[in-house]
Amino acid sequence: MKTSEIKFTVTLDENNLPEKIDWTAEDAGEKSTSKSLMIALWDAKENNTLRIDLWTKDMMVDEMKQFYHQSLLSMADTFERATGETEAAKEMRGFAQHFGEKMELIAKKQP
Repeated sequence: MKTSEIKFTVTLDENNLPEKIDWTAEDAGEKSTSKSLMIALWDAKENNTLRIDLWTKDMMVDEMKQFYHQSLLSMADTFERATGETEAAKEMRGFAQHFGEKMELIAKKQP
């Protein structure tokens, strides 16, 4: 059986706030630095979602808004692929559209 590793290295300041987030995925030949990460894990034993949310202190609020907007769209796509629930995914995209408009990230849809 093959295993694959994705590794995150978080550099902290003297107050334990993230200054830098590096990640590598050697099998994919990827290595990069990021300002934010959200990881969700399903704990099958507890039937519960575990989360890790980190962002560096130099991540701007506008970047965080954009990160969330794009994450919402990604979750809708993943949900649709995983479940085949097209209508629910469409609703999620609708919320992402509303969120993007409220955060002034995208133009409002014309009726």
